Amino acid sequence: MAKLTPFTIRRLASGDIDLARELLAVFGQAFEDAPTYTGAQPDRQYLDKLLGRETVIALVAQQGAEVVGGLVAYELEKLEQRRSEIYIYDLAVAERHRRRGVATGLIAQVRTIASERGAHVVFIQTDLEDDPAIQLYTKLGTREDVLHFDIAVT
Repeated sequence: MAKLTPFTIRRLASGDIDLARELLAVFGQAFEDAPTYTGAQPDRQYLDKLLGRETVIALVAQQGAEVVGGLVAYELEKLEQRRSEIYIYDLAVAERHRRRGVATGLIAQVRTIASERGAHVVFIQTDLEDDPAIQLYTKLGTREDVLHFDIAVT
């Protein structure tokens, strides 16, 4: 079994632009999609505004000063009832830091934030082929098999 790596989790806020960019680099490498995550990043003003929103939850896991993982989640306010849901949109851990509790720690932190905000549920999607993610999420929650569709904007 891999030795557990001590790490800290920090919620990003306005002013944490450099850490946000480091997190985007981790996403790009983990998802093998660097052009999307690092090729056309928004300017500092946009990132600063986004990180200042209470409904945007950006967490980084750090080992020392190094960003080893993180997640970005969004609070979605609902129309049918006075409640919200938290959608974890991106979650990744650098390859050499996987299977050491980082993703579980990040999810635990977002669950705490969701509870503090009075959210109804936290949810996440994964690809059918991503067995490690499926195993992790199965341990933490209830599986729902759904279909996802991207609808182009004209």
